[in-house]
Amino acid sequence: MNGIVILGSTGSIGTQALDVVRRGGLSVAGLSAGGGNLELLAQQAADFSAPVVGIADSSRVDALQAELDARGISPHIVSGPQANVEIARLAPDGTVLNGITGSIGLPATLAALESGATLALANKESMVAGGTLVRDAMVRPGQIVPVDSEHSAIAQALLGGRHEKGLTSPVVTGISEVRRLILTASGGPFRGRRRSELASVTAAQALDHPTWDMGPVVTINSSTLMNKGLELIEAALLFDIPPADILPVVHPQSIIHSMVEFVDGSTLAQASPPDMRLPIALGLTWPERLADVAAPCSWDSPVEWTFEPVDHETFPALNLAKSALEAGPLHPAVLNAANEEAVAAFLQGSLGYLAMGDLVERVLGEFDSPSEITLDAVSAAEEWARARALELVQ
Repeated sequence: MNGIVILGSTGSIGTQALDVVRRGGLSVAGLSAGGGNLELLAQQAADFSAPVVGIADSSRVDALQAELDARGISPHIVSGPQANVEIARLAPDGTVLNGITGSIGLPATLAALESGATLALANKESMVAGGTLVRDAMVRPGQIVPVDSEHSAIAQALLGGRHEKGLTSPVVTGISEVRRLILTASGGPFRGRRRSELASVTAAQALDHPTWDMGPVVTINSSTLMNKGLELIEAALLFDIPPADILPVVHPQSIIHSMVEFVDGSTLAQASPPDMRLPIALGLTWPERLADVAAPCSWDSPVEWTFEPVDHETFPALNLAKSALEAGPLHPAVLNAANEEAVAAFLQGSLGYLAMGDLVERVLGEFDSPSEITLDAVSAAEEWARARALELVQ
């Protein structure tokens, strides 16, 4: 079966992806979601004639069936913890968009790759938690198309020079003209503040992002720059670039989504308004482009773009990410799992804003990595990190 499979269809990435599907006249081979918004999932299945629908919460199958019946449709339902994995295998000749939030998206990433499908990867935690496993699961070069706006920008800019080492490259030869990657960050809602000014930050303040409309976990991570730390790990693994050759910079306008600096001194940048439908559309149709996905930049009025160095003292997450990447292949999984628990505790009011980074650093420092890397080892490392993080919260 070809067409497009969307994992996490009721989330921010999934709903925008379906908007792209509608505009581009693309076909849907399957949809999946956690099960928290059955009305929306059923409506999506009706609107896009999805032949298969999946929910991770098997206790809600009857409720989903009732929603589907109310719309006069009868797609096949897949349910349970493995629903995303089963749905990810539906389009071996098509594209699977992994828009799941969190490392629970890793098994579906591996399943999509093993099926032969093109993987439009919005679930950065797959690369962070299981980078080695993702590499091994690929059945052909260039099978992964990054959907994060920064990594999409880098993939586009790399077309202007030779770099045939990363997972996104169609040919692996070891040739590269790349000197370094410039990873841009908006700076979040607390750009310019000192660490001492962040002690009393509330969840509502941290969720008020100045440029992007994202889910709560990603928005909190953006405010601490942990999201940029995870993206640094993802960039290093996707494009086969040492972390020392990835420079994060703050660009508050969020127009330049990232840049590639080449050995001759030239730098190529990808610029567009902050609209996730652009990288999503490229992920679904790469290397072709759909027309009129979003409004372009306006060039007929004055505009100013600024760049600032990252304040690593106030925002230590990037250094933590580099340390995790250099410490061992399972340390990034521990970093991500501990951070997810820290963010959840912060949103629940049981952990202070600055304590999130302190907790992650402590858990990361206590981890003793095994030598063998398997999916079970990743799961065990994450389970340990979550349990230890909860102990420290309590």
